[in-house]
Amino acid sequence: MTANNIVEFRQVTKTFNVGREDEFTAIRDITFAIEDLHGHGEFISVLGPSGSGKSTILRLLAGLEPQHPPTSGQVLVSGVPVLGPGADRGMVFQDYTSFDNRTVLDNVAFGLECRGVSKTERYSKAREWIHRVGLNVASDGGKYPHELSGGMRQRVAIARTLILHPRIILMDEPFGALDPHNRYQMQDLLVTLWREVQATVFFVTHSIEEAVYLGDRVFILSRSPGTILHQIEVPAPVRPAAEMQREAEFQEKVFRIRDILEDLESVKKNQDATVT
Repeated sequence: MTANNIVEFRQVTKTFNVGREDEFTAIRDITFAIEDLHGHGEFISVLGPSGSGKSTILRLLAGLEPQHPPTSGQVLVSGVPVLGPGADRGMVFQDYTSFDNRTVLDNVAFGLECRGVSKTERYSKAREWIHRVGLNVASDGGKYPHELSGGMRQRVAIARTLILHPRIILMDEPFGALDPHNRYQMQDLLVTLWREVQATVFFVTHSIEEAVYLGDRVFILSRSPGTILHQIEVPAPVRPAAEMQREAEFQEKVFRIRDILEDLESVKKNQDATVT
């Protein structure tokens, strides 16, 4: 652990309902460090069985209740304990979190409005980001969320987050509901934007292919209570997702991680059988 780390988890445990019959520990003794790399934020993909605490880690880092604060241990950003949400962290959820009564333009500009940025400036920046996420400013900017497809709504959510230039981007299965074609498109878009904003990204997914394609490192969590079993370095996404994910070297990484996750499932089945 050094002062040059943008994110640190120091023996972090989160237990819900402490002292009650339904007490439950989501994660236990999570420790890792992400270096603050100049000109290149690291992309961390997070995989694990359902209930392993993947989203708990993201929400602890975001400072969101009820996951925050940790039961024990420390969560730090740039060496400072996380006390709650902050402008240095932006989060994109799986469900399309837009304001139903606001247009695309107003949704993307919302964060700047909260910061007191003038209407002229925030609309100018919002139009720029609507274009950068692949939407048409003229035809899409005046639409409301219910008039958009799932992929379009997720583009709006990404634009609304990145317009604020957070140093850390937290993404909780943002592409999970998309069809394969749109998912490839969104993966390619995210890679392009991530390189532009140079942010550190934590990306939770159930897709091994997605985790390997997007990540610099893949964290693999154990079954509940979640601990980090593996940190696996993977090749950078240097070609389009649909192309790179068919290559032999890529598939070797996928198969290796799939074997690890299947072993976790096998252990659970054996434990369940023993209990029965």
